[in-house]
Amino acid sequence: MAKVFIVNKGAHDHSDAERFGTLEYLSEGSINRYSTNSMFREFYPKLLESGPEDYILPTGLTIMSNIACAIFACLHRRLNLLIYKASRTGGPGRYVQRSMIFRLEGKEGEKDDS
Repeated sequence: MAKVFIVNKGAHDHSDAERFGTLEYLSEGSINRYSTNSMFREFYPKLLESGPEDYILPTGLTIMSNIACAIFACLHRRLNLLIYKASRTGGPGRYVQRSMIFRLEGKEGEKDDS
C-alpha cells in the first residue's frame, strides 16, 4: 500500500488522506524556518523508505515542503502530491492528486551521474 508523507503534523485532521495510503509524518510541531539542514537531516531517512507510488502532502512552512519535495523528486525522478482543496460551499474539502515525472536533460556540458 502506498504511503502519504505529511510534511508536518499540526492541528489539522488529515484522516481523509488515508484513502491514498498509510499516513507518515516527517516532522511534528514548531520548526525554525532557517534550520534547513536540520529539516533535511530529519526528512531524508524517512523518505528513503518511500517508493515512487507514494505521496507528499505539503503542510507547515513552505520551506519544509520544498525540502521534502526536492528529496522525493531526487529519489524517484517524480513527484506525487496530495493537495488539500477547500470546498467553495462550506462543506468538507477534498484532496487533489497531482503527479509529475521528471525526464530532465542537463545543460549542455553537464553530466547526469544517475
